[in-house]
Amino acid sequence: MQKIILKPGKEQSIYRFHPWIFSGAIKTITGNPREGDPVEIFSSADECLGTGHFQQGSITVRMLSFKPAKLDSTFWKGKIINALELRKVCNLAGSGHTDAYRLVNAEGDGMPGMIIDFYNGTAVMQAHAPGMYMIRNQLAEVLKDVLKEDLTSVYYRSAPGAAGRNGRQENGYLTGGESRTIITEYGHKFSVDLEGGQKTGFFIDQRENRKLLMDYSQGKKVLNMFGYTGGFSVYALSGGASLVDTVDSSAKAVEKAHENVELNFPSDKHHKAYCADVFDFFREQGNVYDIVILDPPAFAKGMKARNNALQAYRRLNTKALEKISPGGLLFTFSCSQVVSKEQFRQAVYSAALQSEREIRVLHQLSQPADHPVSIYHPEGEYLKGLVLQVL
Repeated sequence: MQKIILKPGKEQSIYRFHPWIFSGAIKTITGNPREGDPVEIFSSADECLGTGHFQQGSITVRMLSFKPAKLDSTFWKGKIINALELRKVCNLAGSGHTDAYRLVNAEGDGMPGMIIDFYNGTAVMQAHAPGMYMIRNQLAEVLKDVLKEDLTSVYYRSAPGAAGRNGRQENGYLTGGESRTIITEYGHKFSVDLEGGQKTGFFIDQRENRKLLMDYSQGKKVLNMFGYTGGFSVYALSGGASLVDTVDSSAKAVEKAHENVELNFPSDKHHKAYCADVFDFFREQGNVYDIVILDPPAFAKGMKARNNALQAYRRLNTKALEKISPGGLLFTFSCSQVVSKEQFRQAVYSAALQSEREIRVLHQLSQPADHPVSIYHPEGEYLKGLVLQVL
């Protein structure tokens, strides 16, 4: 295994178990490691600090072990078993209330650059780093070994900007075959598009926040902006909402939202879906709602876009507050990893000031337990949410 030697003092982040080594911390690289190759990390005093995957770029190594390790099937099996045991502890894997959960959450499960979501027998794998991309078939075999009869298929879905050595990634089944996937979540059914949907097919990370919305929805008029395939809308209807409007700019998403509402509430007359730009809808729609949900896509993928993203959050929340009846609620979210909780809250605060309304924070929301965050890697806490009462 090839070696990477750090500059003096740069081993401190490894002692603190941070899983990323940046290019500026590296003194010497022995040999010529290729994208995704395993490498051993050494301090300037020749102390072995662990093992990771090499890649070109600002983040040059993603640590997989903070001690010497052989990255074979036994190593990966241990990682997957530990991840599965956590989901069992969280009453997700094997539970009666859902058959969809995140099995591996990258750094949060000690597998930087790898996401594995489980959908009713199908594992969807997505690599965000070349090292994980290169071992996708090996990991598929490990999943078969660990999950056994609970697993019917493994689907690999490419992630932008994470190509392998050949410069491209290809979607496809690594084991098993194509099937229409219906998942169940707290008694609600959803049709999941594994091949063409957002992320790995569904927003599993909003599970508990959808359930919270249900508790507030009785008799309420609800507006679900950036509604995607209608997850929040289904829960609002389940909670007894008198009206639910779903808005998304994607016609395909709107069609899927209709399908998911029909799966749960056949011929329901309380739901309407609109294919529209959200700002156009805010401007042209005269209705006032009791609850508005804002769950936009990540406005900022990198630090350079963060200021523009914060401006977009301020503008969006300002428009939403104008549409909420006195005493109503705003469920507002950010999934931009480069936007901190404090920055998001400040953007919402600025929108609240502009609205000139009295506003109270009822809940501060985050990602669920199957999206764990390593305490040594706070960057992994990407989902931020607030529930506000608007007086």
